[in-house]
Amino acid sequence: MSPKNNKRDASYSQLEAGTKQAKPIEHQHAPEIQPYGKIAKLPIALDEQVCAASCENLNQILADTITLRDMYKKHHWQVAGHTFYQLHLLFDKHHGEQDELVDEIAERIQILGGISIAMAADVAETTIIPRPPRGREEPPVQISRLLEAHEILLKEARTMAKQASEAGDDGTNDLLVSDVIRSNELQVWFLAEHLVDVPLVRADKATSASA
Repeated sequence: MSPKNNKRDASYSQLEAGTKQAKPIEHQHAPEIQPYGKIAKLPIALDEQVCAASCENLNQILADTITLRDMYKKHHWQVAGHTFYQLHLLFDKHHGEQDELVDEIAERIQILGGISIAMAADVAETTIIPRPPRGREEPPVQISRLLEAHEILLKEARTMAKQASEAGDDGTNDLLVSDVIRSNELQVWFLAEHLVDVPLVRADKATSASA
């Protein structure tokens, strides 16, 4: 090695001296600290079996909520036609509200000692909402897909809320009723009204004021 290279290496060593503790420790790997489907029980005065059942139900709700949320963003980007502006904004608003639900549901699962589903591949395997095509669809079809997804979510949320109530899991019941069900019902109303076939300018069988 040339004296020049030795000098450069020594310079680098001097620059790095004393920085070992500040350097990131990269490429770390270790076993999971909690496998999916297992409960790390917290002192929340609920039986472990109740927590496990609620976590299983909530992970299904979570997967379907993530799917619905992402469908809203897809339609937000791809919507077309004379109602583009209104639907573009509405779809994005609903996406944001579903995103808040995703966080609340996932945190409830963690509070119960479970593991919330998170990655796209796991969500795709778990959700029961039909997958839309990659391509662009007409607004009535987009809205119909969203309404069908909302109904799937509402049906399972009602069933699971009742199960949580019967098991004494009031926190999960409250989340499902107060947040999931009510938010989805409201969004259904805002969507469904866009599929009512009423005139935009001239009323049906309108009588002229001069007639």
